[in-house]
Amino acid sequence: MDNILAVARQVFTERGYENTAVSEIAARIGIVEGTIYKYFETKRELLLKVIESWYQELVTDYERNLTGVVDVHGRLRFLIWRHLQAIVSNPALTRLMFREVRSEADYPSSNLYELNKRYTGLILDVIQQGVNEGAFRADLPLGLARDMIFGGIEHHTWGFVAGRTPLDAELVADQVMSFVISGIRCDDSRNSLDRQIQRLEGISDRLERIHKE
Repeated sequence: MDNILAVARQVFTERGYENTAVSEIAARIGIVEGTIYKYFETKRELLLKVIESWYQELVTDYERNLTGVVDVHGRLRFLIWRHLQAIVSNPALTRLMFREVRSEADYPSSNLYELNKRYTGLILDVIQQGVNEGAFRADLPLGLARDMIFGGIEHHTWGFVAGRTPLDAELVADQVMSFVISGIRCDDSRNSLDRQIQRLEGISDRLERIHKE
């Protein structure tokens, strides 16, 4: 079955979903078409398994490499960069995920949906780590922060995925980090100023009470 998935990934990447024939996949492997249908009932099920295997590779890579990054800013930057690098390395699979998989009614009930939640959940974990350490704002809506990161990247990279514009993963990762950090960073100087203002207001109130007495 692994060989079927490997060749199917190659053909889907080359031809897209609509133009891929299961018979061609079988011919490249050197088996009859019916053998593939013993493992996958439909071409769509085969596509879902191909994308699922790709996502499993990404999640494994994320989790393995993330353990070596301690600083919360470095961890967030790595996750953003790695997502961009996945798009750069596999624009055709990315296009299939965006166009053919996520938009269909069977996606929310698929294994791929759960795997994607695990994939995007890694950023949630890192942001929560930053909140716990006092590096990121405590009032941060985590889900919204995650959606803005992935949604922004998806929108920005669509020209590349569609084959119209180039994409520099390193540059865009730095740019995304700059925007994200400016919004979620815990501003210690601002917090310190607020505390000083509250302290002065308290002193003023006490002095006013003393004056009245």
